[in-house]
Amino acid sequence: MASIPGILTDWPWTPLGSFKYVILAPGFIYSIYQYVVKDETERDTSTLVIIPLLLWRMIHNQIWITLSRHRTAKGNARIVDKGLEFDQVDRERNWDDQILLNGLLFYLVANLTSKGRDLPLWRTDGAVITFLLHAGPVEFLYYWLHRVLHHHYLYSRYHSHHHSSIVTEPITSVIHPFAEHLAYFLLFAVPMLTVLFNGTASLGVYALYLSYIDFMNNMGHCNFEFIPNRLFTLFPPLKYLMYTPSFHSLHHTQFRTNYSLFMPFYDYIYGTVDKSSDSLYQKSLEREEEVADVVHLTHLTTPESIYHLRLGFATLASRPHSSTWYLCLLSPVTVASMLLMWIYGRTFVVERNKIDELKMQTWAIPKFQFQFLLQWQPINNLIEEAIIEADQKGCKVLTLGLLNQSEELNKHGAFYIERNPKLKVKVVDGSSLAVGVVLNSIPKFATQVLLTGKITKLALALFHSLSKKGIQIAVLNEHHYKQLNKASKSEGSLVLSTGSSQNIWLVGDGVADEEQLKAPKGTTFIPFSHFPPKIIRKDCCYHFTPALKAPPSIENVHSCENWLPRRVMSAWRVAGMVHAMEGWTEHECGNAMFDVEQVWTASLRHGFQPLKMSRNTTYGSM
Repeated sequence: MASIPGILTDWPWTPLGSFKYVILAPGFIYSIYQYVVKDETERDTSTLVIIPLLLWRMIHNQIWITLSRHRTAKGNARIVDKGLEFDQVDRERNWDDQILLNGLLFYLVANLTSKGRDLPLWRTDGAVITFLLHAGPVEFLYYWLHRVLHHHYLYSRYHSHHHSSIVTEPITSVIHPFAEHLAYFLLFAVPMLTVLFNGTASLGVYALYLSYIDFMNNMGHCNFEFIPNRLFTLFPPLKYLMYTPSFHSLHHTQFRTNYSLFMPFYDYIYGTVDKSSDSLYQKSLEREEEVADVVHLTHLTTPESIYHLRLGFATLASRPHSSTWYLCLLSPVTVASMLLMWIYGRTFVVERNKIDELKMQTWAIPKFQFQFLLQWQPINNLIEEAIIEADQKGCKVLTLGLLNQSEELNKHGAFYIERNPKLKVKVVDGSSLAVGVVLNSIPKFATQVLLTGKITKLALALFHSLSKKGIQIAVLNEHHYKQLNKASKSEGSLVLSTGSSQNIWLVGDGVADEEQLKAPKGTTFIPFSHFPPKIIRKDCCYHFTPALKAPPSIENVHSCENWLPRRVMSAWRVAGMVHAMEGWTEHECGNAMFDVEQVWTASLRHGFQPLKMSRNTTYGSM
């Protein structure tokens, strides 16, 4: 919101929430009705194009969002170094409102005037008139409107909402109060209504003009420079006819310069060009890809997880993973993306973060959870290639997230160390910190816990740590009892439970629903697995998988890590940061484990805090 919200700040359909798309239903239904009931000679196909055009604009914007987030994560040609935060994502989540407004007004114009019907596919004269009117009246009027909006009265009531985003994303371009969008629509309507009423309008010209507006808006706010210098060398006047991302970025950092819409012509005429425009442009173009100190290597989980990535849908990425009904409509896209990644997939940069001088990136293996069960999948090769790439780039630490450190797949990462003994990058599986998180999640008064699920490296480490503390460990499965008893060094610390009377359960992978049903009412389930157990008990408390709250000093945290809440990171990811900040020079993979207390204390010293929330806490209260 603006600092002092003025009238017509909110969009009229805000109370509708996610049902706001129904405002287009009357126009859409009426256009279909008219097409069906009228004779073939009287049918109007123009209004049938409105919905496909709106869909194209949304897809176009999403492409820019994904491209911008990927490029700014890599760092090459990035303009502004600062990071985004959740408040900006929340503020910009309704970027589709302006598309809905356009659609609504298109339907009104098409049905209120006969000239808006039966438009031809293309008119060259209409295209020329549209371009001239945009370059003249539209650009000129926008320049002065923009300067007026920076007057303190209007700025505090309207335009300050847009300028709340110092580090821009493509969709920042359309984040304005409702009243501002009405003014902008009137401006852009000048060429569109002119060609409509002089009879030179066409569907192709409208689609091209709107695509041009979206393209230039998104480009100007994408925060990476990509316009090659040779264009301005070959055609010098182009610098007055087309701005660059760095040119408009200065308007968001300096506020009182570079007011132009898309053509800097009027900034040069009226002397409002920022003096650093050319130097920032060159500096941004020359900027090389960023080298991370720490890389967290994760992978996709469910097929729908592509939408929850930071590169996917910004709103979904800013919330913990949950099933969303409308993703079912995108099933064809989901299947196509799965096939593409299955056939040709490479590790890609998902996110970048920074704490003090430590630079971090998250990379994703383009494989899904179920693919790790297929032995013929060359997942190990992909992981090894990522480790070698990180080593060649000079990274200090690489952490293996989720199933990338599976014992069956690569012996908790030891496989890569054995094959590449000269690695300089330290491979970390984060087991010691994960154990520390679980141990510190157990209530201090506990004298007995139940351990269930697959017996893994973490399960064994938890068993030994609890035994040293004098806590009795119970198991339900006789096979698990034999496995742990074989590794036991403390008599009496392990018992085979038959009554399931323990109310603190440490849960690993492979816990059946039937086992959970045996737990007494009020049981606390504390997972030590990478993936959370299924919640089937409403009368019990489920902790998150091992994780810690990130300190405020970590920058650019604006997406959630899988099912974890905002600004919460998995223990395995945090372990790599702590490893680098402490300057430890050993690998932590295979059977190797660091001192749990030492790692836990180090994480707290660097500002990470225990997570005291459980998974059955509602999102709205986080």
